[in-house]
Formats: sequence, structure tokens, C-alpha cells
Amino acid sequence: MAISQQETARFDALGSIATVAVSDSGQIGAAVDSVQETVAAFDRACSRFREDSELSAVNASAGMAVRVSPLMIEAVGAALRAAGLTDGDVDPTVGRALIALGYDRDFDSLPTGPQPKAPVVSFASVPGWRTVELDAAAGTIRVPRGVALDLGATAKALCADRAAADAHAAAGCGVLVSLGGDMAVAGDGPADGWRVRVTDDHRSDVDAPGQWISIRSGGLATSSTAVRRWETGSGSMHHLVDPGNGRPVTSAWRTVSVTAASCLDANIASTAAIVRGERAAEWLESLGLPSRLVGVEGVARHVAGWPTEGDELA
Repeated sequence: MAISQQETARFDALGSIATVAVSDSGQIGAAVDSVQETVAAFDRACSRFREDSELSAVNASAGMAVRVSPLMIEAVGAALRAAGLTDGDVDPTVGRALIALGYDRDFDSLPTGPQPKAPVVSFASVPGWRTVELDAAAGTIRVPRGVALDLGATAKALCADRAAADAHAAAGCGVLVSLGGDMAVAGDGPADGWRVRVTDDHRSDVDAPGQWISIRSGGLATSSTAVRRWETGSGSMHHLVDPGNGRPVTSAWRTVSVTAASCLDANIASTAAIVRGERAAEWLESLGLPSRLVGVEGVARHVAGWPTEGDELA
């Protein structure tokens, strides 16, 4: 997602690109330092690709309870809340399914070109979020032997919310934080709101097909099957798994963008909408979440008050 404000900074974060924008140009350094600190804490807790992360310790625990940090308790709690709110359409126990599909290392290391000699992928069942035992009072998490958590559907959005709030406190001005298309704002932003361009791919520039909107508060998240794809001997795969069958979801929508009171809630809704397919538009409308759903042919549908023209407020 391109951001029109000139005072921005970009850097690599959580296997994606972070963008930080401020309403006071003199505070960009303080905001970036704060965001980088928050991102580093989430990476240490929630990364599936770091051997020293808390998530890796939980996944390797062979069914034993693992004592973790309050941040990890919050992140797993958010993932379980997402599962409960979506009837399991957003499920953190998809880790083994993603590994079986070939997503077993950092995304930048996955093959994106044709792989005619690559092994055919397998499919793994999703155990279900109710198998996760979180004891907030004891500060422990336990998953059964053979179950692997993946927090990619929620941790990045939670990090964006936390990073924006922390950077606002550190910089003393309005802050926007985007982590791979998961966007949160805190404090008083520009008078006309933060202008952002909503596209299929958050790495796109202002010339990519999409729509300019302005946001003033809360969060914006985009989920898409058009990005984070890799090639295997079984063909092209993507990272959005249908918990019902452990396979990359086949959806009526290639991209769904949602605004909500927080980036986390927006992300929960946008991810579930991809999984729900045709049922998603009515569901988002019933929740009153302004959303932009782009079909596989590129036709956009707006629901629940999402602006029909660029530069309107969402």
C-alpha cells in the first residue's frame, strides 16, 4: 500500500516491508526507533522461522506446557480469539499444513519460478484451535505433540497496533505503521486523514491498480491470494490455508481489504473473508465493517460504507 505522506521511512520487518509515517516530520526518527523495537520483540516471540523464538519452543515442546512472555500470551490469545470469532476460519494450528505445502522457511527463500523437478507437495490436516491450551495466569502455552502453531494471520496485525501506539507515545505525534499491508494509526493524523492506496500487493507503487482512500483512526488490513505465492512440483501455492482441508484456499476473492477499530480486527475479518468466499460480503455487511472485495477477474465490490470514489474517508 502506497502512502501519500512525504515524511515516511521504510525498512524490512517480519519477512515483509514496514512503512512508518508521522504527522510531525521532526519526529520520524523517534517513531522509527520505537517501531523497530516493537517489531524486534514480536519477531523474538512469534517467528516460525527463528529457532530461538518462543513460538519455536512451543512447537517443539512435544506436548509439554511452555512458560512464555506476556507478549507471547497476548499473541496466542489474539489468535485463539480470531478462531472463535470466525468459527475456525482463521486457525493458528495450520503450521503443519503450511510446512507440508512447502512453506517451511522464510518466504524470501521459497522458489517463485517454475520448479519442474521439485517434489510433489503433501497435505496435512489442521488439528483445530481448541487443541491449544493457554494458561494466562501461569504464563504457559501447550499444544499436543505434532501440532504446530503459525501466528502469521494475526501476530503481524497485532504488532502493527502495538507499534503505532508505542510510536505515538514515543514521538508525541500522529503515527501510521504499515507492516506488509497491515496498517494501524495512533494519535492525531493529517487534517484530511492518512491517504493510502489500496492494492493487491502492499509492495506496489502509486501506479498499481487500486484505490486511494483516507483513514483517520483504527486499522486497515488486506488479505490476498495474489501475493506470497511459491512454486512446487504440484504447482503454485499460497499462504492462506483453508482449515477445513489443509489446502490453499480457493476463493471467489483474490483480495479483501477491511477497515475496523484495530488492525487486528481488520485482519481477522479480511482473512476470514477470503476463506468464506461468496458468503463473505454479506457477513462483512452484517458486521458493519467497510470492505473492498476484489474478485478473481479483478472486479471490486464495496460493502458496509467503503467509499466508491478515491479520496473519500473510510
